[in-house]
Amino acid sequence: MTKKLWFQVGVGILIGLLIIKYFIEIQGIFSPFVIILKTIFIPLLLGGVLYYVTEPLQRLLEKRGLPRWASISTIIILLAGVVTGILLMIGNPIATQVNNLVKNAPMIATNIQETTDYIINNRDNLPPQVGEFVDSISNSIQEIAVKSSTWLVSVISGAVSATFTLILVPFFFIFMLKDHEKFAPNIYKIFTGERRTWVKETLEDIDRVLRNYVQGQVIISSILAIMMLIGYLIIKLEYALLLSIFAFFMNMIPFIGPWVSLVPAVVVAILQDPVLVIWVLVITLVAQQVESNLITPNIMGKSLDIHPLTVISIVLAAGNIAGFIGILIAIPTYAVLKVIVVNIYEERKKIKEAATKTV
Repeated sequence: MTKKLWFQVGVGILIGLLIIKYFIEIQGIFSPFVIILKTIFIPLLLGGVLYYVTEPLQRLLEKRGLPRWASISTIIILLAGVVTGILLMIGNPIATQVNNLVKNAPMIATNIQETTDYIINNRDNLPPQVGEFVDSISNSIQEIAVKSSTWLVSVISGAVSATFTLILVPFFFIFMLKDHEKFAPNIYKIFTGERRTWVKETLEDIDRVLRNYVQGQVIISSILAIMMLIGYLIIKLEYALLLSIFAFFMNMIPFIGPWVSLVPAVVVAILQDPVLVIWVLVITLVAQQVESNLITPNIMGKSLDIHPLTVISIVLAAGNIAGFIGILIAIPTYAVLKVIVVNIYEERKKIKEAATKTV
């Protein structure tokens, strides 16, 4: 019985649960390491994204005969030029829209309050289901306000700490460009024989999955943000540029992100002209259909091969466990774990077949 796969998996799960249990009980010992990991995680994540975005360009430059230092310098100069150009092109419009948003914030808050008061005062004329929903919302307004203020304070403090953390991003990015070819060999050289081959192939698969995901998501998010910006400009929606930039970052989250980016656009449309809500919904629907049927299949293909329901479940669970950062890294983390599990399964299968042939 001990040789059965289900028994081995069950024992592995029990051992894993025991390790987690005892780790939680003595987690105070590891708090310094957790603080260090939290400090370097965000710059490492951003540096990794920049690396995967610019690595194809580095490979192209070095194929043309440029040495490593020249390719890195070229990429840094190009990135600085792109960022400067974007700031010059959209800096003034963004500043104008942010100032208008801050200036109109009291009026927006007043309109929202008036609309809320009107609905609450007329809830007797609403259908029973809507009335119950309004009552439940009104009963939790105070709790929402308290949570919102707490969230605002945490966001401000997080932004201050993130500013210092972001200083590390260029260092991680440059060292990834410089020494990325040394990372995998330093790991698989520890092993020998067939195990070394397996570790090398697994690391190559992980690198391929991460590269396809990061590069694909950046391209898809950029295309969707541009499509939404064009649509918002056509219907003359206020804060179109800010909403499109927000959509770019939200579209990094598969399936759920685009609908999250819809919420502020709908709120702005309601306050500007309720008729615009229909056009905002149409723009979002068209963009999603184009992305689902044309952009994603051609750019991402089936490189991740993850069912949409699995994606939604993973994103929601990661959000509850680790917040926004968890949502961002949930899918690539799942894809990496999936690669490792599949490779382990394939290796066990080869070993089993070899043993059967030998017998």
